[in-house]
Amino acid sequence: MPIYHTLGKIPHKRHTVFKNSNGGHYYEQLFGTIGFDGMSSLLYHVHRPTMVKKVLSSYSVAPKIVVDKNMLSMCLGGFSIKPETDFLKSRKPILVNQDCQIELAAPKKSMTDYFYKNTDCDELIFIHKGKGAIKSFFGTLQFSPGDYILIPRGIIYQINFNTEDNRLFIVASYRPIYTPKRYRNWFGQLLEHSPFCERDIRKPENLETHDEKGDFIIKVRKQEMIHEYVYASHPFDVVGWDGYNYPYAFSIHDFEPLTGRVHQPPPVHQTFETDAFVVCSFCPRLYDYHPQAIPAPYSHSNIDADEVLYYVDGDFMSRNNIEAGYVTLHPAGIPHGPHPGAMERSIGQKQTEELAVMVDTFKPLQITEHALNIEIPGYLTSWLE
Repeated sequence: MPIYHTLGKIPHKRHTVFKNSNGGHYYEQLFGTIGFDGMSSLLYHVHRPTMVKKVLSSYSVAPKIVVDKNMLSMCLGGFSIKPETDFLKSRKPILVNQDCQIELAAPKKSMTDYFYKNTDCDELIFIHKGKGAIKSFFGTLQFSPGDYILIPRGIIYQINFNTEDNRLFIVASYRPIYTPKRYRNWFGQLLEHSPFCERDIRKPENLETHDEKGDFIIKVRKQEMIHEYVYASHPFDVVGWDGYNYPYAFSIHDFEPLTGRVHQPPPVHQTFETDAFVVCSFCPRLYDYHPQAIPAPYSHSNIDADEVLYYVDGDFMSRNNIEAGYVTLHPAGIPHGPHPGAMERSIGQKQTEELAVMVDTFKPLQITEHALNIEIPGYLTSWLE
């Protein structure tokens, strides 16, 4: 999301001498993407950000694939994922491909004794349940239910909860995650017809500078491995920064639905995109206003994409027997549509209170062990009359 932002103290010119009150130097770091061609930020550290003391251990976090080539529609009971005390251990990949991992998580406690960095993936964390804050060397982002938190790859962060009943839906993307380009002009500004604008984007606040030395564990994820690095200084020792590359938050409740006289296709709900998948937000909205409109979606073929829906709240108009936390998968190659009776029920209705997150991937998704453990049987044949 290309919005310039700055916090703390920075020098007048980049790449110039920047001294502290004792006459010593602050240490500049370019935090950039796509080599030197993408979005970047410049950070100024109290200590060198390169002081590695040792590596404690390395271990695999690769998902266990049990169905490599899936052609079955599935329904998963997301709230059946058991809570875990630790944030990283709580993250359970359920659907994966070469471009992304879709995870469910129910962490009970905050990260207090380590920091985390994903060097491979942008992380889009949707907060279904829970309140707290994500802290990084860019500052603090407060979160509450309904928030998307976008954490670009390479950012060191800690997630702190004020609650123990926390439910997260996470998309870890090997491709950069952006806002939809059709909603932006050539300068990057969100256009008038966009369902959200820059006012809805919450940027980091309250930069905390930790001038501390010691042993600081940063768990670094790379190529489905976690490497436990020990650094000699606190990673949140930044006195100031500016640029375009930083984590931000956006609430699904600030998404303004686009409606029409007849049923609108799912791209009107698009919220984020990559070149390999899209993320959409289904929000409370008025139904179509043609006098003979059918608000329920028409049956359609998933020819080029696997469709994943995560149900958050409300009564999802096109489905029967769906509860909060459920995840449905409709694979490419199989048409799907409203459950029996859903189309008829929708006729004449004026609005819906549904809330859901959709991920459409252009490459097939593989099924993990965690997914099969929470599968709800019978979904495949639930369209029979």
